[in-house]
Amino acid sequence: MVSLLKSLVFVSALALLVPVTATAQMQTRAYAPENLRTLSRNDQIRVISLEYSEQSRGRNIPDDQLRFYLDQVNRSNWTFSQIKNDIARSLTGNGGVGPGPGPGPGTQTIRCESTGNRPNTCRTPWQGQSRLVRQLPNSGCERGRGWDSRNGEVWVNHGCRGEFARFVSNYSVTCSSHGSRPTTCAWDRNQGMPYLQQRLSNSACTEGRTWGYNARQGLWVSGGCRARFGVR
Repeated sequence: MVSLLKSLVFVSALALLVPVTATAQMQTRAYAPENLRTLSRNDQIRVISLEYSEQSRGRNIPDDQLRFYLDQVNRSNWTFSQIKNDIARSLTGNGGVGPGPGPGPGTQTIRCESTGNRPNTCRTPWQGQSRLVRQLPNSGCERGRGWDSRNGEVWVNHGCRGEFARFVSNYSVTCSSHGSRPTTCAWDRNQGMPYLQQRLSNSACTEGRTWGYNARQGLWVSGGCRARFGVR
C-alpha cells in the first residue's frame, strides 16, 4: 500500500512538472517582443546580448556594436527581427543588410529620349539607380522595355522620352574586420559606390587604408575597422 501511494505521488509530481518545464522553455525561446522600445534599456541590452551570444556560440557582443543596435532601436525603430538578421550577417563576414538612414531625395533630373524608336543611353550625374519622374507626352516608358537604369546610366528604347532622377536607396552593409584581419563583404554594385555611413569600431576607418571598394574585390575592411556603409 505504501509503495502504491509513493508511486501515485511521484506520478502526480511529474505531471505537474512537465507543463511547467515546457512553459519555461517557451518563455526562454520567446524572450523578446518584436518592438524592443517597449522594454527598459537594461532589458534591451539583455535581449540583444543574449541573441548575439546564441548566434555566436557564447561570444560577448562588442560594446560598439551593442551601442549601435540600441541607437537603431530607440532612434530608427529597428525591430528585433532586423537586429537578429543584422547579427547573423555580421557574424558570417558578409556584412549586414539593413534599412539604415538614406540620403534625402534630390531634385536634380536629366532628360533621356529614344528618337525614332532607337535605343539611347544617357549618363547620369549621380551613381546608382535612377527613377522615372515624368514621362513626356506621346511616349511609352514601360520599365524593362522602354527604359531601365544601371549604375550611373539610364537607357531608353521604343520611343520612350522622360525625365529621370536619382533613386534614393536605403541599402546599406555592415562590414567588420575581426582581429584586425582583412575581410571582404558582399556589396551590390548596381546600388552605386559605397561611402562610410557610420563607424562602429574604436579602430579608425580610413578610406584607402582600412577600408575600400573596387568592382573586382568588392567592399573590404582591415585593421579592426567595423562600419556601416551606405550608397553615395
